[in-house]
Amino acid sequence: MPMDANEIERRIKAALPDADIDIRDLAGDGDHYAATVISAAFKGKSRVQQHQLVYAALQGDMGGALHALALQTSAPE
Repeated sequence: MPMDANEIERRIKAALPDADIDIRDLAGDGDHYAATVISAAFKGKSRVQQHQLVYAALQGDMGGALHALALQTSAPE
């Protein structure tokens, strides 16, 4: 069963409580999403490290219940 946008946001918020999150369903199928995540936790981290934090928040469901997630991450200005 695909993961819905609310569940993706809930999991990211649980791991990164200060995060500003915008999630878009790219194909209308509940299986392909794009997310913009802004969090102070990303400060000083590489883009790869930032993405790893988000993937860790998804608790191993990336590639399973969540088929595709295009990420844009950054620390607040």
